[in-house]
Order: sequence, then structure tokens, then C-alpha cells
Amino acid sequence: MSMKTSLYSIGHGHKSIEEFIEELNSFEISYLIDVRTVPYSKWNPEFNQETLKRDLNSYCQIKYDWWGNPESDSYIGGRPLSTECLDDDGFFDYKEMAKDYRFKRGLERLVLASENGLRVALMCSESNPSECHRSKLIGRELYFQYKINMRHIIDVSKTISEVDVIRGLCRGWEPNSLFSDQPEPYFKSRKSYKSTIQLSYQYED
Repeated sequence: MSMKTSLYSIGHGHKSIEEFIEELNSFEISYLIDVRTVPYSKWNPEFNQETLKRDLNSYCQIKYDWWGNPESDSYIGGRPLSTECLDDDGFFDYKEMAKDYRFKRGLERLVLASENGLRVALMCSESNPSECHRSKLIGRELYFQYKINMRHIIDVSKTISEVDVIRGLCRGWEPNSLFSDQPEPYFKSRKSYKSTIQLSYQYED
């Protein structure tokens, strides 16, 4: 049985900043945690770190923090600087990334926030949660390690649960099902970073 949680995720995609804030406000979000390794957007500059932080403070008093810094001790971004977690085809192996002590520390901080009822949203650029590490890595680990079923914001007052995202990614998988012999699923990044040059992209999207 999964725990009720105050943890959410959201992708900015091509939303306007007004649409983005409206979605956050519909769930009374108090803290926005940026999990982009590169907190800038070439196509949506209103989501560049400094601009976003300013607008959140001006329009809705949502506190912003960046946990996608690969040099921090609570890194939960999806593109570490090291290539150690790349598989042979250049995809990031989230099973390996979840073993990093910095990721575990970041996850523990999220669990503590959930236990204290803090309304937190993790933000990345990808609007579809099933294509983003915020579900395939962070949400997955929260669910299987802590039974926290994170909610992914997809519109004003509308979410999809982590369990439903996993169902969509793994046909036939059901939580705690007596009729499924599938092991706990693990996932990989949507894109291949086989060329290490790609790891130094200036923008997240």
C-alpha cells in the first residue's frame, strides 16, 4: 500500500509562465525543486533559472531550489557529468544512478519533506512524466523504496500517479499483484548520450 504524499512533479514543456504557475497553485505547491542538470532552456527562456526564481517569488511566493547541480551532495538530476552510468548504447542506466550516495541523500530529503507534509513539486523540462527521469528514476525509487506514490502534474487540478506511469511503461505490471511474476522494473534515459560531447549541452531541452 502506498503512502499519501505531498510530493508532486511538473514539466514546463512549452507552457507559458502563467500556465505553469496556475498549475502549481492548483495544488498549493510551496516549494519548486529544479531537477534539471542544466537549469536553462533555449526555447523557453522564461524557465531559465534566474528568471524563473524571480517570477515565482514575485507572483506566487513559491520557494525555488536547484537540486540538479551535479556537484552538490543531494544530486537528483538526470544527467550526471560522469559517464560511469551510461550503458553500452549511451543511455543513462537509472538503476546504477540510484546507487549514488548523493542521489540517496536527495531522496531522503524528499521523504522527509513528504513526512512533514511540505507541498513540493520537482521540475524538469519534459512535460510528459513517462519520458522524464523525475518518474523513471526519482518517482520509481520513491515508490519502491519508500512506498511514496508521487503525483505528476499534467494540467490545472489534474495529475497522474507514479503507479499509473509505471503501468504505462511496463505492460502487465501491477503493484503488489499476486498474478504477476514481473520483477521490479528499472528504466533508462529517453535519449542516448553515446557521444560524450552531448553531456556538455548548454541547454536542457
